[in-house]
Amino acid sequence: MTAENVAGLLRARRADSGTARLGLAEEPMTVAQAVDRAAGLARKLLADGLTPGEPVALVGGNSNRWIAGWMACQLAGLPTALINPAFPDELIGEVLHPLAPRAVLTTDPRPVPPSITERWLLVEETEPPGSGGESPGVDDLPGLRAAPSDTSAYMLTSGTSGPPKLVAQSHGYFLSLGRYVADVLGLTERDTVLTPLPLFHVNPLGYAVLGSLASRASCLSLPRFSASLFWTQVREHGVTAAVLHAPPLEILKRRTTAADAAGHSMRVVFYADPAFLQEFDIPLGISVYGSTELGGLSHTHTWRRDDADAPPEGAVHLGGRPRPGLAHRIVDGEIQVRADGPGVLAEGYVRPGGVVEPLAHDGWFASGDLGYDDEHGRLVYTGRASDSVRVKGEFVPLGFVESTFRGIDAITDLAVWKRPSALVDEELVLFVESDTIPIEAIRDRRAGLPAFMRPSAVARIRALPRDSAVGKTRRRQLDVASAIEVVEL
Repeated sequence: MTAENVAGLLRARRADSGTARLGLAEEPMTVAQAVDRAAGLARKLLADGLTPGEPVALVGGNSNRWIAGWMACQLAGLPTALINPAFPDELIGEVLHPLAPRAVLTTDPRPVPPSITERWLLVEETEPPGSGGESPGVDDLPGLRAAPSDTSAYMLTSGTSGPPKLVAQSHGYFLSLGRYVADVLGLTERDTVLTPLPLFHVNPLGYAVLGSLASRASCLSLPRFSASLFWTQVREHGVTAAVLHAPPLEILKRRTTAADAAGHSMRVVFYADPAFLQEFDIPLGISVYGSTELGGLSHTHTWRRDDADAPPEGAVHLGGRPRPGLAHRIVDGEIQVRADGPGVLAEGYVRPGGVVEPLAHDGWFASGDLGYDDEHGRLVYTGRASDSVRVKGEFVPLGFVESTFRGIDAITDLAVWKRPSALVDEELVLFVESDTIPIEAIRDRRAGLPAFMRPSAVARIRALPRDSAVGKTRRRQLDVASAIEVVEL
């Protein structure tokens, strides 16, 4: 029987996944054990008064508790907002305000943020299967009654002009994405997929976890990415496929060698280019284009070690051809995507009151990304049309970071923008209009931000460049080279 929702997929894999593993690489469970643990937690959440169909939030880093919490919400029929635990309490409150979740689940003990008025629940361990008799199974749980069009999860977008926005994703979205990734990677029950990325993002959850569940493969996660440990972990756990993204890919290129990787069994890497494949002796790599809104993944291209037809922007910029059920077009340089039917693209953005605003009213979603079609009709992504910055793999909510530094008396006006990093990704720079740089006040407020939101430097300028019509800051015109004074932080 074909699953119609994520809970149905979990039930199917509980029955037929054999010895497939799921969870942290150092302490994995079998898929059946993971589902049984999640079922016990789902019953506890329902007994605590949570109602199927009402939204909740899950805050936490990679752990078996997080896996159990996410699966429990699916089995209980609770649409789940997945939140970065590094967010400051104030930002967690801001991003959850439009959704008004019935409860906030956390995998790690932490004080209840003053900005959170919802119930704050700790995801606790349930008894492992076999310790207290036979597992009652999952057939009675309400998540199995969810329709493909019902909301499964909410994930955050980049938040370039204010707090990050929650985007609603249906059960059909995740089932379709998982099956597509399984097909692209050629996953089977003989594969072990490894992802070191935070599971609250669409890459690790949609590609690695759902792709593995769709194909009966094992899926292992790591608490955090470490270049020095990566190849050892790949060998020790028999990894055959990896789900990465740009920062770890580039760090592995720069900090590890072919000798470090020798003896691995990896045959395919999600998000890789021929240079990476050649250096580390891997047969296949996948470059992609997509976003949380665009079904998690809308275009892919398969690379082999000796391929040499990369676009001028680089191999990882080749999105390739659209997945089945999607089409794209280029309008004034911007990539637009359309789905032939429901359940592929995200449902829309969450507005106050929990209302989901559709992504596109005319059928085409304007991505805010720039690109073109090459001579073979393949999509090439060239950059963002809007102001966005990614640091340590995380999109930075620029408006929130700017608000952190507003109110410092010596600063007349300010804006946050980026500069190239010496290693990979980008770095934040705080541009200020001031007579002097109030460095101690800036450092004091900077210390309260997560690492990926902290500016690396302060640049004092005469005036922020602004649009003459509406006064909006033109961030792209901000340049450290033209600053009066620059102080590294």
